[in-house]
Amino acid sequence: MPFIDSKVSVKTTPEQRKELKEKLGQAISIIPGKSESWLMLDLADEQNMYFKGNGDEPTAFVSVNVFGSPDKAAFDKMTAEVTKIYNEVLGIAPDRLYIKYAASTDWGWNGSNF
Repeated sequence: MPFIDSKVSVKTTPEQRKELKEKLGQAISIIPGKSESWLMLDLADEQNMYFKGNGDEPTAFVSVNVFGSPDKAAFDKMTAEVTKIYNEVLGIAPDRLYIKYAASTDWGWNGSNF
């Protein structure tokens, strides 16, 4: 049950959103037990974002939420991959991107909880 919530300051094209979807779908498997078949994404673009007092440079905030216990080593690898993806696809510099992780055992789906 992974959910990736992505907010970026830049306008994205349908092609870029498709590429992000595909690459994040592959990247989620870095976290043990997670796969694209359960991945939900929110790709919000053109957000009014300021970082270090500056709103003129491309910026992103990505939140990765997973069911289960945290896997710090996998999160480290995921950070490297997400940073690479957003730089390659949207031109967002690594120092203009925050990534937040949350793991929880309280998830509901299909009318009940896991």
